[in-house]
Amino acid sequence: MIIDLHCHTKYSYDCWLEPLDLIRRAKALKLDGICITEHYSYALSRPVADLEQGDGFLILRGLEISTNMGELLVYGVKDDSWNIWSGNTYLDVHEVTKRIHSQGGICVPAHPFRGWNSLGDTIFTIDGFDALETHNGSNSFEKNEKAIHAASTLNLPSIGGSDCHTIEHIGRAVTEFPNPIKTIDEMIDEIKKGNCRGVYFQ
Repeated sequence: MIIDLHCHTKYSYDCWLEPLDLIRRAKALKLDGICITEHYSYALSRPVADLEQGDGFLILRGLEISTNMGELLVYGVKDDSWNIWSGNTYLDVHEVTKRIHSQGGICVPAHPFRGWNSLGDTIFTIDGFDALETHNGSNSFEKNEKAIHAASTLNLPSIGGSDCHTIEHIGRAVTEFPNPIKTIDEMIDEIKKGNCRGVYFQ
């Protein structure tokens, strides 16, 4: 299965992409599914999940959290009860990771070598990550290569996502799963087992 695991829509603060346009474009590219990862809040993706059209196209939900050491993609939480802090930016990465894991979720550094909103080389000093986003469709090839090297060094699974904020970016990078996935829990299980890999798609 081919799934874009890092998608934004107009329900994120920095994006005007209409959810239906995202879904139609992903289907046109022959993707099997997408995961909506709006900034700061799991609840923000509810309107997109409600667009499920019953044709087998998979719409999953996660979120992207801004920590004091960069952004994290989070999969597996069921609501926003993970956020016990008063804010929604620059949260302590260690505390966030513990909180997400306590709720059965997984944490994946997004675009880890992008710069201002990424971990960079500190990624080698922090435990508790479940995978790395090695293929980010909005990153340069060189920055993704650093993430690929880091995943190999840390022996972490590799995932990919477009990080789309415009329709042109959809599907530029994706995650390839050899086994069929129907739910977020099945996806998390496959990632934990390393049965996935980030790839460039278009």
